Amino acid sequence: MLWSLLKILVFVAIVALLALGAGILMETAGGVQITVAGTEYTLGALQSVMALVALVLIVWLFFKLLSLLVATLKFLNGDETALSRYFDKGREAKGYQALSDGLMALASGEGRLALAKASRAERYLEKPELTDLLTAQAAEMAGDTKKAAAAYKRLLGNQNTRFVGIRGIMKQKLSDGDTDTARQLAEKALALRPKHEEVQDTLLQLQARAEDWAGARKTLATKLKTGTLPRDVFKRRDAVLALSASQGVIEEGATVEQREQAIEANRLSPDLVPAAAMAARAYIAKGKTRNAVRVLKKAWEAQPHPDLAHAFAEIEPTETAAERVKRFGQLARLKPHDDETRLVMAELNIVAEDYPEARRALGDLAERAPDARALTLMAAIERGEGAPDAVVQGWLTRALTAPRGPQWVCENCNHIHAEWAPVCEHCTSFDTLSWKRPETAEFASATGAHMLPLITGAAKPAVAPEAGDIPEAELIDADAPDNSDDVSTADDRAEDDQNAEPENGDTERDEDVAEKDAK
Repeated sequence: MLWSLLKILVFVAIVALLALGAGILMETAGGVQITVAGTEYTLGALQSVMALVALVLIVWLFFKLLSLLVATLKFLNGDETALSRYFDKGREAKGYQALSDGLMALASGEGRLALAKASRAERYLEKPELTDLLTAQAAEMAGDTKKAAAAYKRLLGNQNTRFVGIRGIMKQKLSDGDTDTARQLAEKALALRPKHEEVQDTLLQLQARAEDWAGARKTLATKLKTGTLPRDVFKRRDAVLALSASQGVIEEGATVEQREQAIEANRLSPDLVPAAAMAARAYIAKGKTRNAVRVLKKAWEAQPHPDLAHAFAEIEPTETAAERVKRFGQLARLKPHDDETRLVMAELNIVAEDYPEARRALGDLAERAPDARALTLMAAIERGEGAPDAVVQGWLTRALTAPRGPQWVCENCNHIHAEWAPVCEHCTSFDTLSWKRPETAEFASATGAHMLPLITGAAKPAVAPEAGDIPEAELIDADAPDNSDDVSTADDRAEDDQNAEPENGDTERDEDVAEKDAK
């Protein structure tokens, strides 16, 4: 209402000014004298102004007619669109201005305004290859997904804009959670633009999530071929994909192809721990134990890891505890001061009932880097050497609240995984898991529970027990002779202490400890 009133007032003011100007010119003396072909014309002030305006209009009309004449000549010369371009020149100017305004609104985050400008540009320009993309993006910003999808589908009809349409629909499917359709669209988009890095990464991630390892390796090869991936990174990720394809190699039904893929994964990246462990198991299944030992030694030298120790133990599953300690010396000599080496050798010596050697192997690890595994081993050593129950329980109490040690942690989101996987289960990023101490809150580690049974040749438990259950339930070798006098449960020892004289019990225990130290 106010705007309409303001426009009326402005119009009235302009008319009043024009009338005032005309009145002043009429009262002004003098004018303009023009002589044409000997005839003299005298124009007053108002007439002079009107003549000047008429002259400007005539000149403008002359140039317009000249442009029309040029367009007509071009049309007669074979340019079929010359006349239509001449008459549409004003429409194009308005359309491009609307298109420019729409792009500015889109960059400013004004989705509704950008959508309105896109509609105006479409009406003037009639060039859907230009306006449909603006319409789609403006509709997405405004939350109108149906209109955006319709615009992307229109882009599919033009070969020049087909890739843009496929990529737009692919992103919509990803946001909707339809990963299967998104993967198919990504494959089509990559076929149109093999060098498009974003489509390459999207397709690789979707293929990894769908466990399409063969397709993922082809996509990875495309990234190497187009120069979007360094060769060293390609080898590492190709090894991860080959390893993923060989999952289940230790199962009875594992195919020869799976075993070969596990070996290939180790060849591509010898320092990849899961690949080395699987390759070693593949060699063990073939009866090539020397190759398994070589693979595990090379991986252990790069990064000692419990999975490598498990696989190394499987090479000789029937050996005695003493023989196993001796054989594991091959690994210990490669990285003698590594924390994992200390932990493994301490566990093996505990199984062999050589508690002083286990203490020496563990060193100051329980004080320097006290995690649940190291503290549990200290409890087992104290129990084996006949320490009081209070000492053993003190170590176990510390183990319950201690950090769980190194885990498979995603570098992208810091999510902790119980086992290695090619794709993070939390953020779905590819090849981001590394073996390190987590910086976030942890869950109970399976390492301590799994380690000793595998090294001693026992079956791997399905579920990791709590840290407090590990020392008493699993630190006894299933094949070792019964040694219940030295290693008994806390309840039995407490019952013996109640039945025996305190002085005699302490004296006998001290004598046993002294005798063991002397040996």
